[in-house]
Parts: sequence; structure tokens; C-alpha cells
Amino acid sequence: MARNKKGSGPAAGRARRARSRSAADKAPVSNSAAAPAERSRSGGAPTAIVGVGASAGGIEAFTALLKEMPSGTGLAFVFVQHLAPTHTSMLAEILQRATPMRVLEVHDEPVVERNCVYVIPPARVMTIKSGRLALTPRGQAPHHPVDDFFESLAATQGHRAIGVVLSGTASDGTAGLAAIKAAGGITIAQDSSAHYDGMPRSAVASGHVDFVLPPAGIARELARIARHPYVIEAAEEGTRRAADLDQIDQILTVLRQGTGVDFSQYKSNTLHRRIRRRMALLKMAGAAEYARFLKSNPSEVEALYQDILISVTTFFRNPEAFETLKSKVFPRLLKDRSRQDPIRVWVLGCASGEEAYSLAIALTEYIADSGGAVPMMVYATDLNNIGIEKARAGLYPKSIAGDISPERLRRFFVEVDGGYRVAKSIRDVCIFARHNVLGDPPFSRMDLISCRNVMIYMEAGLQKKLLPLLHYALKPSGILFLGPSETIGASRDLFELEDAKSKIYSKKAIAPRLDYGFPLGPYTPSSVESRSESAREAAREHVPDAQREADRILLARYLPPGVLINENHEVLQFRGDTGRYLTPAPGKASLNLLKMAREGLLVSLRALLQRARREETVVREEGVRIKTNGGYTDVALAVIPLGRPNTSERGY
Repeated sequence: MARNKKGSGPAAGRARRARSRSAADKAPVSNSAAAPAERSRSGGAPTAIVGVGASAGGIEAFTALLKEMPSGTGLAFVFVQHLAPTHTSMLAEILQRATPMRVLEVHDEPVVERNCVYVIPPARVMTIKSGRLALTPRGQAPHHPVDDFFESLAATQGHRAIGVVLSGTASDGTAGLAAIKAAGGITIAQDSSAHYDGMPRSAVASGHVDFVLPPAGIARELARIARHPYVIEAAEEGTRRAADLDQIDQILTVLRQGTGVDFSQYKSNTLHRRIRRRMALLKMAGAAEYARFLKSNPSEVEALYQDILISVTTFFRNPEAFETLKSKVFPRLLKDRSRQDPIRVWVLGCASGEEAYSLAIALTEYIADSGGAVPMMVYATDLNNIGIEKARAGLYPKSIAGDISPERLRRFFVEVDGGYRVAKSIRDVCIFARHNVLGDPPFSRMDLISCRNVMIYMEAGLQKKLLPLLHYALKPSGILFLGPSETIGASRDLFELEDAKSKIYSKKAIAPRLDYGFPLGPYTPSSVESRSESAREAAREHVPDAQREADRILLARYLPPGVLINENHEVLQFRGDTGRYLTPAPGKASLNLLKMAREGLLVSLRALLQRARREETVVREEGVRIKTNGGYTDVALAVIPLGRPNTSERGY
């Protein structure tokens, strides 16, 4: 579940935001020429701040929006237009003719006030912090002024951020709208009325746009949103109103039934904010009304699910952490490693794939620089199917040039119409799959796990249950890579701190202490399961913990054939297609595993079962030669103890 996945702030990792600001570089003032008597009453903090981004054709579109926009909504508007860096701008004067609100070109870091319109000056990058607009000189790096402002707006205003993309070429604003939506804000793009549809079309294609409207329609929607409790109530009061526990419980129940995912142990404030955002979009003020609507509208269940999982990430997020991986972690992973032993990486909450591809690129660079030829596999998982499909496609807007060096763009990306596609050599080593780390079995034997900005969305109890799973999934020498705002908390017995700044931990060599209290997704019995329903119910009564544990240890998507047995070697469940390895013995029907083992399997199987029982640990044997379909096959066999020793819940 990435999936902020989620980013660590709008300026993280972006070279274009490392510019220093000086007073001598401030833009000159260009005061509005409107008559004060005609201006709408301003003063005081706005209920929400509307960022409006555009380039070619944008002035006409924004003028049309302002003409239809009521002047007393309590909103503030910040217009970010692509401007020629060497020409004096008359933009504020032009826009002032369309509205009684005050229109000001920005200078001297003004405090944003309600019922005012602010305009970016030429040759500047504009951001917002603590309610003030700040200017820095425009550098020579790729210029994405709309993304810059939108991302800072998302970081500082949260659910009171509104992003609007109007006419313009290329894709500036797409990443910024994603950040606003992830923060709980509302996003809008101009429809086919845009004279240049590059920017709005890119935004809509990203899947992060809530409304697609003409300028007049945008004005009406903004006026409506300005009156909705989602933006006008204090944040604490809004959360309390949303937290009608009965209604929220109903909503989460419908969500769980519709998606198979239990969000009850996710951060409550985040959940409530996401729910209220959907209510605002649907023009609903009460949770009870929304709960009724959700029950009868499966499409809204999916929409809420996507809103909860919305995530924003970037390539090489926190670039200094990637440099630490190269200097401290990758050398250890490659030491004494043969070409027959691929490096295995697991990226949890991969969102749209940037983190997985970044790790694959960094590893590829390091392996090439060290003269090695070790293969790698990057397994990237997320709850969000839509994000997974985007990740597999590997297609990103041109604005990623702000996060990736020109050398990496040339080497690992292919420029396509409107964006960049990850090179096939990198896509081929990344496997993307939908996976619920809180319900599905974990991967195993991983060299490196990236779990960045995933735990920040979980309550503390859920974090404590996740970390033992990650410990289990790592090799004895494995590395855990967390986000900048995350720690291992109370799991210091499982991991050793390797680098505090980059949040890199190594696995401690202790027995895993898996907690099996995770909510499970729906389980569909295998078609080869031959037991009667009454027998299955009896088995569940005797080994409930063992079965739940097995569901976590065997990965559903890449499930090797397996069985769950009790202490007497009786098969309780079949997992996957076991026909090549097990077959019913002639005579009286029996589900005793040792009686079903095909030729060549029995000796190793019995020995491993005895070792697993005696040593209380996972035991494994490679190269077990068994007879199948007239020939012989070499397989790997593992026996995993489950449940508590010397109890009726013991299983393997």
C-alpha cells in the first residue's frame, strides 16, 4: 500500500528546488490598476487556496473563469502561468478587468488573503509556505512552475488545496494535481474547450482529476466547494463530524466486502478525510447519506478505495538515501555473489512504480560500475490495481526530468510522445503484482525490502505486526529500507540500525516472532481440495492459528504447490496444483501425506518433517529427485513448522 507512497514533501529530491533565494533577486512589483471601490472585500485567511496552472491559451481560459466566479467565496486564487523570463508581465492588469477581486502580482512574500487573486511574476519559481507566497529565481534546470506550486500547496494546505489545470502544452501540472489529490485536496482540469489541450489532457490521463469542465463550469464548482463543510469547517471539527463511529464502521464494512481489504487499522484521520473528500465531490454533507449511497453503488466503493490508496512518489525520492545504498548496502549484496544467485528486492506500496524502477536503475549502475554481471529481480507490490497497471506500462510525464539526471534519462528512458518510458532492460527485471501485505502471505529470501512511507498510514498496533513479517521475508543478511518519517519502533530486537539519516536497517539473527492477527482477504479453496465441508470445518476448529499462519507464509500470487498438515501428517488443505508430487495411494482412501508422496519424495519428506519437529525451525532440501510422468524432476522441498509445539494447533 503505498502505496505516499507516498512522497516525503513536495521539494524532496528535486534539484530544481535547491536554489538559494536572495533579496536582490526579487521580482519587481506590478500593482493592480483596478478601482478599490469595485474590489471584493478581502482580508483574513481563505477557506481554501485554488492554484490555477496554464501556459498557452491559459489567460483566456482563466479570464473566462474569473468572469463567472462570485467575488465573495472566501477562496484565494493563485495563477501560475508559463511566462517569458525576459518580458515585463501585464498579466495582473489583464485579469483585473475580469473580476472585482483584487489581483496582485506577487512580491515580498505576501500572506495569502481570501477573495484575492495572486499572479506569478516572470523568471521566478513560486511556492507557498505557512500561508505566504515565496519566490526564488528561475534556474536553468527544466522548468515546471505549476508542479512546483501545486506540490507546495498540497504540502501546506492539505485538504484545503484545490488544483486547476487550464489550457497549455506539455504536461506541467500533472504531478502537482496528483500531490493535491493525495493530500486530500480537489482537482479539476479544463475540458475540450482548451485551445491547447496538452496540459489538461495529460492531467486527465493520469487518473488524478476529479472534474473535467469548461471555465464557467469550473467557476460554479469552485463556488459550491467553497460552501461545503469539507473546506469551511475547522480540521478538528470536520474530523469529529466525520467520525460518527456507526456510520464509519458501516462504510468500512461495505469497503471490506467490496474490495477484500480491511482498513479498520489504518490511520483514522486519514480515512475520515478521504471519506469526507468523496462526500464533498458528491455534494453530500452527512456520513449517513454517504453510507447509504455507498451500499447501493459499487462504482463508488471502487472510487473510495482508490482515494484511500492514492499515493504520490517520485523517482529517486530522497536522493541522498540512494547514495547511501550505493556506498553501504549494494557492496554487501554483491560480495561473493555468483551469477546464479540473483539479487532479490521487494518494494512494498510501489504505487505507480517509480520507487521500484529507481532501485533497479541504481542497482544496475552499481553492478556495471563494479564490473559485475549479477542478475536481479525487483518484486513490486501494491493494493492498487490501477497503480500496478501504470507501473507495468512504465510511462511517465516529461516532468520527471526534474527528478532524474540527464545521463539517467538518456540511459534508462526512451522519449515518447508526451513523456518518457522506462527502458525495456529495466522493465524486464521488475515484476509488479497486486498484494495485500496485511492479508496475503509475504515474500521470502529477500536481500532488500523497501517499505517507504507505508507505515505512516497504519496505526501503531498494525506497524508492530508488519515488522515481524518483513523480518521473516528477509535473508539473514537482508536490509530494510524505510521512509524518512518512519522507524522500527518497538521492533529493535528484530533490526539493527545501519544509517539513521537514510533509515536503513539490517536484519538481526533471531527467530521470527510472527504475529498472526492480521485481517485476511477472502480465501478460495483450491479446486483440487478433496475434503468434505464438514471435514474442513473440523480442521479449522483444530488448527485455526496454523491455517491463518500458512496463509501468510505462502504467497498467493507466486504460490508454490504445498499442503497444510497436522501433527499426524493428515492433509488439512491443499495449496496449488500438487498433482505432480502427491497422488492417492491404492486401497482405502487416506489423506496421510507420507502415503501420498510420489516416488523419490518420501525419504526426504520424512527426514525433513522429523528435523522440523526436532529443531523447531524451517528446514529445506534442494535437488530432491522425484519421478513424474515417466521422467524425473529435481525440486526444492521445505517444511515450515506452524502453530504452538505440543498442542492441538500444531501443524506443518
